[in-house]
Amino acid sequence: MAKSIEEKIEDIAKQQLDRFGVKYHIKTDNINEEINHALTTEKSKSGGEGGNYPDIKCLIQLPQSLSYIPVMIEVKGTFGDLIKLNDDGQIANQDEKGKPIYKNIKKYAVNGAVHYSYAVARITKSYNNVIAIGFNGYNVQSQSEPITEMGVFYVSKANMYRPKKIADYTDFSFLKDDNLSALEEKLKNIFLTDAEKESQTRELEDQIENVLTDLNQDMRDKMQVSEPKDRLKLVCALIMAGLGVEGKIQPLEISDLKGLVTDEEHDGAIILRKIKIFLTEKHLPKEKLDNINSLYKGILNDVLYYRPVNGASTIKNAFIQIKEDIMPIFTMGEEVHIDFTGKLLNVLTSWIRERASDDEKNDVVLTPRYVTELMARLCKVNKDSYVWDWATGSAGFLVSAMKLMIEDANNTITSEEERKLKIANIKINQLLGVEMRQDIYILAVLNMILMKDGSSHILNKNSLSEYYGKYEQGENKDNDFPADVFLLNPPYSAEGKGMVFVEKALNYMHKGRACVIIQENAGSGQGIVENQGKTRTNRNAQPFCRRILMNNTLLASIRMPIDLFIGKSSVQTAIYLFEVGVPHNQDNLVTFVDFSNDGYQRMNRKKSSSKVNLRDADHVKERYAELVDIVLNRKTKTGYYTITNGLLVKDTITLNGNDWTYNQHREIDTIPTEADFRKTVSEYLSWKIGSLIKGEEEFVDFQ
Repeated sequence: MAKSIEEKIEDIAKQQLDRFGVKYHIKTDNINEEINHALTTEKSKSGGEGGNYPDIKCLIQLPQSLSYIPVMIEVKGTFGDLIKLNDDGQIANQDEKGKPIYKNIKKYAVNGAVHYSYAVARITKSYNNVIAIGFNGYNVQSQSEPITEMGVFYVSKANMYRPKKIADYTDFSFLKDDNLSALEEKLKNIFLTDAEKESQTRELEDQIENVLTDLNQDMRDKMQVSEPKDRLKLVCALIMAGLGVEGKIQPLEISDLKGLVTDEEHDGAIILRKIKIFLTEKHLPKEKLDNINSLYKGILNDVLYYRPVNGASTIKNAFIQIKEDIMPIFTMGEEVHIDFTGKLLNVLTSWIRERASDDEKNDVVLTPRYVTELMARLCKVNKDSYVWDWATGSAGFLVSAMKLMIEDANNTITSEEERKLKIANIKINQLLGVEMRQDIYILAVLNMILMKDGSSHILNKNSLSEYYGKYEQGENKDNDFPADVFLLNPPYSAEGKGMVFVEKALNYMHKGRACVIIQENAGSGQGIVENQGKTRTNRNAQPFCRRILMNNTLLASIRMPIDLFIGKSSVQTAIYLFEVGVPHNQDNLVTFVDFSNDGYQRMNRKKSSSKVNLRDADHVKERYAELVDIVLNRKTKTGYYTITNGLLVKDTITLNGNDWTYNQHREIDTIPTEADFRKTVSEYLSWKIGSLIKGEEEFVDFQ
């Protein structure tokens, strides 16, 4: 094994920095207290509590923006120790569960520098962008001087902290004052592509899923939190307590939970106070604040959870895992939450038992993020939309709508101040959700809080019997909510398989679009009702659809994959899209699409992550884009769903409300063509010849 020459390589690095006039700090020096705090707070490159000490540190000022960027430099001195990448070509600092791979961080120069840079970018308030440099060198027999190599990467909050290579450099001259303008231009153009954003989002989703799966197991087996609903409430409470409000409220720290048992100082009481202060600072209406506190009060005041065992309570043990494994992801910026919070809440919701009792159904089947985004796009959501969901679940539809609304505001409003005001109004006034179940309601509130507001209009009510289309909190209380977008995945056990929600909500709307994903045969008149535990055909189901057509136009019917909700439900679903407030004309052409192949391959491996269970097998992005273009009557760039291949049909419907499904309109050609005959003969001969080659059959001569 070659002897390391790390000290010599470090001297070479310093000599270069001196030659190029770049000020630097050695391992034992501090740039400033803020950066030092970040480095000492993060676990060391070996995973311990001893802090982090980059070999060399710099702080450069970019000439145009005048912003300062820290530079973390890690030096190694052995052949092969520059960088370690994973199978996807990314810096291999984390495993598939998001856990640090400390052996890589410690051994490889670039990996170590990225580790330091991530700590500074994530923990400091002043430095969201950091340059990570790995510098390695080694001797070769044919040369008197060592060979040196370097890897230079950019770690930025705007890029979800995903390290991006800046350029290929051979020395430190790019940090010279004369070259900083060129460096700044390079940094301006370093951003994640759409594919990289999706990849990073999927990785974060997998990380959240794996962390919560482990936490669920530990809470059930080690912490003795037997009830799934208690685990769910406890996690939501601890996340709220751990958030804090920047500049006003410090987030809860592990050291704040001391394991006392007095009424006012036990760990549960500390959490309750932190939540109350947090929600008050978020300016939630008093009725909502009181409601949330009452939901948490029981579990946090339960002696089983706050009483210390071996020095730590169940509450503290759970918070340690949340603080270390979950809270860091929430520091990655608002747009990241928009992308993956739905996954977090899907995992949390999966802890709830399918049926708590004979009379309590669980119709909670949360819609995947890529479907909620699809439906929001079909409704042409923009910055001026007013969006509601009458069976909101964890608020996944509202999150996807908010994402598109904010994107539109960012793209169309040039004034910084006007844009901020618009985005604030979107979150506070332009989204409304109604959820009956308290445990799911908590998830929706947390979801919107993680979005930096927007929770004021998540209502804990039965939308069919207790809600009448108005704001119920805030400055617009008692005014009509001016909804022009309706998004819904209803409980399929409700009347008309959920169409009762559609009819009632649309009756409170005057214009816009509505998009519902529902059991497909709800559009063919086959509704159901529950009668003393028995299911029977509901003869009143068809009138729901017929009455809907009296004031609304069916624009599209999209047959979805049968395994869309694999592991949750196996019913055939469809998306129905409506134009609100315009009676359906029976001469209108409706767009029918067989989208049962959306490009995804789905599996239901219980111990596998979504990365395994949901795979892009056939151009998913292109297929979803084509579907949106088809339904919105735009030119398509691909041809997966066409009239020619029968997956796209344009046809009329009756006004009876019983012929909305794709299968009712597809044309089946029963007369074989010559091409069909040739294809059949060709396939048969191929099989026959293959059998002959394998020696399985004698060849038969066809005349």
